[in-house]
Amino acid sequence: MDKKIIEMAALGRALYPGMLYDCRTDSFIPGVTLWDRNSMYDNLDVHDQTKTFVKLVASDSISEKANLLDVKASLKASFLCGLVEVGGSAKYLHDTKSSARQSRVTMQYSQTTKFEQLTMKELGNITYPQVFEQKSATHVITAVQYGASAFLVFDYISAENENKQEIEGNLYATIKKIPTISIEGQASLTMNQNEKNLTENMNVTFYGDYELEENPTTYTEALRACRRLPTLLKERKSKGVPVTVWLYPLTLLNDRAAKLVREISLNLVTKTENVLEDLGEVQRRSNDFITNPIVDVFHDIKNRLLQFQELVGYYKSSFLKELAKVLPTIRNGEVEEKDLQNILNNHYLTAFTNTHMNKWLDDISAELNILSSYTSGLKDVKVVRSLGSLNSFLFDPDVDVVVCLSFTSLKNEDPYIVTIKDFVKSNMFANLGQQNVNAFPFQATQPWFTSRDISASMRQNLSLFTSFFKANINNKRIKFIIAAFSDPSNPGTSIQLYQNSSLKTPKFQPVSKPSLPVVETSEGKVLLKFSKSPTGETIRFRVEYRTTPPTDAAAWTVINTSDAQTSFTLTGLKSGEQYWVQYRAVSDVGVSEASDAVSFSLLGKDHVTVDKWDLSMPSLFNKIRHKIMSSMGMSRWSLSTIKSEVTNVVSSPSIPYTDTNRGGLKSGMALYFQGVVPAAGNVFEINLIAGQREVGGVAFHLKFCINDATIYNSYRNGKWEGEEKTSCPISKGSAFDVFLVIKTEGYEIYVNGQRRYLFKHRMPIEKVTTLYIGGDVIMNVIGTVPNWNNSTFVKELNSGTSRVKHSNIQSDVPQAVCNPTKGYFSKLSVTMKPGMALFFQGVVPSDCCIFEITFVTSLRYGYDNALHFSAREDHIVLNSSRDGAWGNEELINWCPFVKGAAFDIFVLVKPEGYEIILNGLGCYTFKHRVAIEKVNSMYIAGDVFINNFGISEVENVSVSTTVPVKI
Repeated sequence: MDKKIIEMAALGRALYPGMLYDCRTDSFIPGVTLWDRNSMYDNLDVHDQTKTFVKLVASDSISEKANLLDVKASLKASFLCGLVEVGGSAKYLHDTKSSARQSRVTMQYSQTTKFEQLTMKELGNITYPQVFEQKSATHVITAVQYGASAFLVFDYISAENENKQEIEGNLYATIKKIPTISIEGQASLTMNQNEKNLTENMNVTFYGDYELEENPTTYTEALRACRRLPTLLKERKSKGVPVTVWLYPLTLLNDRAAKLVREISLNLVTKTENVLEDLGEVQRRSNDFITNPIVDVFHDIKNRLLQFQELVGYYKSSFLKELAKVLPTIRNGEVEEKDLQNILNNHYLTAFTNTHMNKWLDDISAELNILSSYTSGLKDVKVVRSLGSLNSFLFDPDVDVVVCLSFTSLKNEDPYIVTIKDFVKSNMFANLGQQNVNAFPFQATQPWFTSRDISASMRQNLSLFTSFFKANINNKRIKFIIAAFSDPSNPGTSIQLYQNSSLKTPKFQPVSKPSLPVVETSEGKVLLKFSKSPTGETIRFRVEYRTTPPTDAAAWTVINTSDAQTSFTLTGLKSGEQYWVQYRAVSDVGVSEASDAVSFSLLGKDHVTVDKWDLSMPSLFNKIRHKIMSSMGMSRWSLSTIKSEVTNVVSSPSIPYTDTNRGGLKSGMALYFQGVVPAAGNVFEINLIAGQREVGGVAFHLKFCINDATIYNSYRNGKWEGEEKTSCPISKGSAFDVFLVIKTEGYEIYVNGQRRYLFKHRMPIEKVTTLYIGGDVIMNVIGTVPNWNNSTFVKELNSGTSRVKHSNIQSDVPQAVCNPTKGYFSKLSVTMKPGMALFFQGVVPSDCCIFEITFVTSLRYGYDNALHFSAREDHIVLNSSRDGAWGNEELINWCPFVKGAAFDIFVLVKPEGYEIILNGLGCYTFKHRVAIEKVNSMYIAGDVFINNFGISEVENVSVSTTVPVKI
C-alpha cells in the first residue's frame, strides 16, 4: 500500500501530537512514543485556525452521519464493527431512529480553534527507536486540529393518520429558522400553526463537545443552547477537543516498523453498511408494530415480534463480531478481502436478508390490519386476553350464554421464526466467516389469511357475529367477547358458543337476518309469510309492527309466534291505516337481526254518504279525494323529509286560519305550506301581519288567483300599497307546495319547486306576529324550516337536477309504482266493471315531456288498448286501438299538470265510458270502444313518478274505497 499521510476524524478520542496509532485496528497506543515528551511539546508548531459552520440534515443514514463527522470509509468500517469507541459529539453516530414513523432533522454546529503539528526537527530526532521493533503501531500522529462540535437531534413521531412526508418538510423548515432567531420569544412570531404544533411535541437530544449546565430536551431549550454555543470555548479559554488528526506512516521513519498492508475497499464498506442499515430498519418497523394497540390485545403476535427482535439482535451481534475479527487481518495482510466478501455472501444466503425480513414484517402488517378491521366495528365487545378472563364471564351467575368471536390461527407455528431459530443454532451461523455454497434451507409458505376459503369464512363469521351482537346487545343474559383461542380445525375465525360455563360448540352459527316478509291482505285479515333464518336453527319468530316508518324512533309492537311455522295471521289492525312490519328469527340463545320492513294497508271501506247519487257527478269523488289527500298529503316532497326538516308543524288546519304565536320571523328561515286547491276553488291568500289581523298592517300579502295571477302587496296606514303581479302556477284541483323564504332583502317565493318572485321588504320582519290564511284552499301542512340554506329543500332546488326525470325523488317511497326509467306493466287485481274507480297519485318531473296510462286486454303481444291516456305539455290525447289499428284521437285542449308538482287522477268506469277526473276536476268522458269485461291489465310509461295507485268500488249509495296501497 502507498506510504501516504492519512487525515482522520478524531471522533472524541484523546489523540495528541506524537501519539502512536495502529491503522490495522484503528486504535491508539497510550504511554508509548518515539520522542521525549517535554522536548516534543517545546518544539510544537502552534497557530490559530478558527472556523465556524452550521449544517442541517434530514437523513438518519449511517452514510449521512459519517459525512457530517468527516469519517472516511476505512474508519467507518471500523466503527460499524465496533473496533472504535467514540466519545463527545461523535456519540451521535450511535443515535438511530426507533420508529419508522419518526421524522428527524439534525443540526450540527462546529468550530475550529487551534492547529498543532510536529516540526521536521522532531521527526528526525527519534529518542526511542526500539518502538519500531515492537510493531504495535503503524502510524504516528504528527498534527491535530482542535475545536468542538454539537449535534442537536430534533425528533417528531407522527401519528398513523398524519402525513409523514408533509411533517418532515415542516420540521425541516422549522429547524432551519433557528440560526436566524436572536431574541427569546421571536421564534413563535415567525412560525405558522403547524410549526408551533411541531415545536410543542418534538423531542430534542444533544450530543456535544461543549459542557452545558443542562442538556436541552425541548425546542425552547435548544434555542437557548444555540445562542450559548459560539461563546462557550472563549469564555472558558479552551481550545476544545481534537477534531481531526494527521497520521504519518512509521515506515517512512524506519523500514522495520509495522505497516498497513491494505485498506478495505469502498465497495465492501458500502455493502457492509447496507446490511447494517437493513437490520436497523427492520428493528424500527418491528418496534412500531409492538407499540400498535392491537398487539397489546393479541399477545400471540406480540410474542412473535419479540422473538423476531431477539433473533435479529443476536444475528447482528454475531455478524459484527465476525467483521471485527476479519478487518484487522485484512489490513495486516494476513488474509485477502475475499474473507470479508465471504461473510457478506453468507449473509445473503441466510433468512436474515432484507427481502426475507421485510416479507415477514409485511405479513405481520397485513395480519394486524385484518385484526384491526375485524375489531374496529366491535368496540363495545370485550376482548378476552386469557383463559382466566374468559372464566370470569363463564362463571358469572348473571350470564347464561357467552358468544365468542375467536381468531383461531394466531398461534399457528410461524415457519419464518422456526427457520431463523434453527439458523442461529446451525454450523453455518457458527462459521459466518467461512465460505458456504448453499443457502440455509427456508421454505416460504403462504400465511393463513391469504387463503380465499379462509377469508370468505372469516367474512361470514364476522357478519354473523356482528349481526347477532347488535340484535341481542340489550339482553343482559348474553355476553359477547373477542378472543384468540387456537383451533386448527376451524382456521381463521370461528364463533364459539358457551352455555352453562362450558363450550357447547366451537363452530356456532347464530340466526341471521331473514328475507322480506310476504304480506297478503284479504277480507280484513293480514297473513304474514316468513322465511327461516339462512343460518342457525329457527325455533320461532318475533313479529314487530307499527304505524310509523322504520326511520323514526317509535317503539314496535312485538308478538312472538309459538313455533317455527312460516305463516302467521296478524290481527287487531285498523282498516285504512298504513303499517310497517318486520320480523326476526328466534333461536334457543337469541334473536336475529330484523328483516327489512314492508309497508302495507289493511283493505277496508271508507263510507262517504252523498245527498244524491249520480255517476256523472264528480262531487262524490272529490269527497273521497279530499279524505285521502287530507290524510296522506299530496306534496312533491317525501313525507319523511317534511317530518325531519319542518318544525312547528300544524296539520290540517281549519280555513280561515289565524296563528299569532309562530315565534317571530328571522332572516334565513322559511315558512312552508302544503295543500290542495278544491276543484271549484278560485282564490286563496296567505298574509303576514304586523299586529292583530283586524287592526294590524300586512307586511306581506300573497294572493293566488287560480288560473290567473299571483298578487304580492302590503297594507299600511289603512290602505293597500303598490301591487306586484306574476302568473299563477297553481291550477284548480291541484296540490301545491309553497315556501316563503325570509331574506334580508325580502320574501322569496317558491311554488312547486320553482322560484317565482322576490318581494322586497316594506316593513321590518320583527314586527310580524300573525299568520292568516283564507280562501278556497285545503291546507294539509303548515310549518317552519329553521335553516333554509342548509335544508334538503334548498339543496335539491339548487342542485340543477331537482325533480327531473333522473332524480331520486322516490328514494323515501318504500314501494313506488313506477318512474321515468322503469315503467309499470301488470295485471289488475280486480275485474273491471262499471262502478269501479282507479286512483293514481304522483309527481310530474320538472322536465316532463309526455306520460301515458293505458288499460289493455292482455299482457301478450297483440293486445287491444281500451283507453290510452297520453298527457302532453299543453293538452291530453285520448285514444284506443283494436287489432293493431288506432282509432280517432280525442283531445282535451288544456293540461292541469304542473311541472314539478304533485297530481292525482280518478278514472271512473261508467256504463257508457271512462270518466276522467284530474286534480278533482271532472274534465272528460271517453266512450267505450273495447268491451270493458275484456280489460284486465294496465301499463304506465313516460315522464312520471307514480307513487300510489288504488282502486275504489262504487256501491248503491256509498262508495267502498280501497285506500291507495303502495304496490
